[in-house]
Amino acid sequence: MAGAGRPGPGSSSAAAATAAAVLVAAAGCWWGEGGSGGGGTSGPGELRVLAGSELADMEPLLERAAEETGVTVRMEYTGTLDGVEQVVGGRAEDRYDAVWFSSNRYLNLYPEGRGALRQETPVMASPVVLGVGEDKAGELGWEVADGAVTGVSWSGIAEAVDEGDLDYAMTGPAASNSGFSALVGVAAALADTGAALEPSDIDGVTGELRGFFAGQTLTAGSSGWLAEEYADRVRDPGGRPAPDAMINYESVLMSLEGDGIPGGLLPVHPTDGAVTADYPLSLLESASDGAAADYDALVEHLLSPEVQREIAADTRRRPMEPEALPEDARGAFPALPELPFPATAESADALIAAYYDRIRKPARTVYVLDVSSSMAGERIEGLRSAVHTLAGGDAGSIAGRFQRFYGRERVTVLPFSSSVHGPESFEVPEEEPDAMLASIRDHVDGLRPEGGTAGYDALADAYALLEEEDTEDVFTSVVLMTDGEINAGRTYDDFAADHAGLPDRLRAVPVFPVVFGESDPEEMEDLASLTGGRAFDAQGDDEASLDEAFREIRGYQ
Repeated sequence: MAGAGRPGPGSSSAAAATAAAVLVAAAGCWWGEGGSGGGGTSGPGELRVLAGSELADMEPLLERAAEETGVTVRMEYTGTLDGVEQVVGGRAEDRYDAVWFSSNRYLNLYPEGRGALRQETPVMASPVVLGVGEDKAGELGWEVADGAVTGVSWSGIAEAVDEGDLDYAMTGPAASNSGFSALVGVAAALADTGAALEPSDIDGVTGELRGFFAGQTLTAGSSGWLAEEYADRVRDPGGRPAPDAMINYESVLMSLEGDGIPGGLLPVHPTDGAVTADYPLSLLESASDGAAADYDALVEHLLSPEVQREIAADTRRRPMEPEALPEDARGAFPALPELPFPATAESADALIAAYYDRIRKPARTVYVLDVSSSMAGERIEGLRSAVHTLAGGDAGSIAGRFQRFYGRERVTVLPFSSSVHGPESFEVPEEEPDAMLASIRDHVDGLRPEGGTAGYDALADAYALLEEEDTEDVFTSVVLMTDGEINAGRTYDDFAADHAGLPDRLRAVPVFPVVFGESDPEEMEDLASLTGGRAFDAQGDDEASLDEAFREIRGYQ
């Protein structure tokens, strides 16, 4: 649902927008000088917006918008499915005036989601495509013209994967819209029905999808973090080689030029199309009349030619307005065909579930859990609650259905206090996992707090466990949860020295520390950086904060 009179990303304006994005990368200065422009003013106001995390790069433009329109935008960031859950469940209406996700397609599959929105206005666009380096494109025999790869279909990409010539990074579709859009696009292209996927279509394309996603070697819960990790690996592999390519927003691929990747990654514009994010700024039905007036002023400002030009320059996203571009850039690149999106929530959810349980490489996770005496009381209850959520305890929510332990996943619980306790491992079956998930819940319920905190000894044992296994074709990760200073056994420096001596395949296994209670945030950040992981904040020190952190980690496993 676009705003009245506004062309969508599949229209002719998107073709010009592509040219704008490419010219930004190539010339870097065509947008000129001067203020941001934009029409429409209103009295002093505040617009509270629930937004996707990738929109943080719009804040400088929104600060200038406040100066020119009098509308201050207060952004609060969330993941795609969590945001949808808040809107569908009615929890957004009292806290926010508007939502701003990369796409409303999934939200609009739910009647409650559609009904919660009064108005939607696409502000910019970016298709989700594959990005490769120019040398890799040459190796594959792909044609490069005007800063992009042309003449290649998703089937052609799949063929390169099947032949062992291409691997790539991609976000998880249950955590990030870029991953979800990629999954939908690839499935629709390979199914080649010309219509929106139905649940009955998924079985017929599962084999081809398995082959395609066998090439995914790096996952993440955020398109921005994925790009940062890719760039870090290119600059300094440190035992973690960068994949050949990355599936992400076209704008993110091009922005890598500023992250030390010469020329960025070349977008591959598939001949059979893509799924495009159109970033609709959406007014909630529950918003006040004053907020609606502020929304109108902000939208008018953002869609003005001057601001559209700046959006292209600053974010590498395609502007929605053709007049924002130099005349000779308009129409230089044809719009990508828009691949069909699932028509029902049932179809979308079935596709996501199939991806995790049957299609992509299985997950292998080791949970290194602090059960020292300081965890007694509410903290151990919070830990149990968080693991219960992952073990199917929140299957009734939209996000909870896809943040549980996946089919074919091997989960190890490795508790520690003054010493490391015995590990307990569980294999989650592809079909009928409930009994195994219940066993995980029962095991964690039996943990009893006592003693000190030998966290780095436990991490060393986790890597020793993984050393005995074949981790080549699985997504392997370690989660460390500790609520205090690690005061027994190995120190951080001891662990870092041990880690440097690990084989490359083990050094590539990330640790995701959870900053909780009195644990040292700086040390946990250092640990994440050392191993290629990410630290997650649960400093609320309660059940909800731990639960949220453990759920967020699932996007990276």
